Amino acid sequence: MKKIIPLFVLLIIVFIASGQSSEQQSLIPLLETWLPNKPLESFLSYLQIPYWGILVSIEERGYYPFIEFLIRKGTHFFYFGMIALAVYAALPKFKYRFLTAAILTMFFAIFDEFHQSLTSGRTATAQDVMLDTVGAISALLLWKFIKIIEQRRFAKE
Repeated sequence: MKKIIPLFVLLIIVFIASGQSSEQQSLIPLLETWLPNKPLESFLSYLQIPYWGILVSIEERGYYPFIEFLIRKGTHFFYFGMIALAVYAALPKFKYRFLTAAILTMFFAIFDEFHQSLTSGRTATAQDVMLDTVGAISALLLWKFIKIIEQRRFAKE
């Protein structure tokens, strides 16, 4: 039972966050305070990220909204990676534990996007589900890689 508590905490946090409007979640005022000189603007101006049928860039959105976009998408990737690891830890040990954790996390991402679609001013996107799922699989692969290295290191000792 203790193994499932971190998963519940993470899911409650994502549920609360996806129920907030874009205005409630806006990081732009904070970014304007923390980054008044727009660091790395010239470097970042070369980036154009294809997303939901548009190219997201500083030119298209402006500096602070672009930084906010990068933070939001990075958070999706990282946070659903954490959820996948919590799912993996909560599952009993069996042959398809890795795959099951990835699939369950993808379903959590789908539910999160559905919940977000019910929130005023928010939209659900398949791209976010894909990003969340890639974050989940990446975290699980990294965890697996670390475990393999640990096993090999202890086997040599």
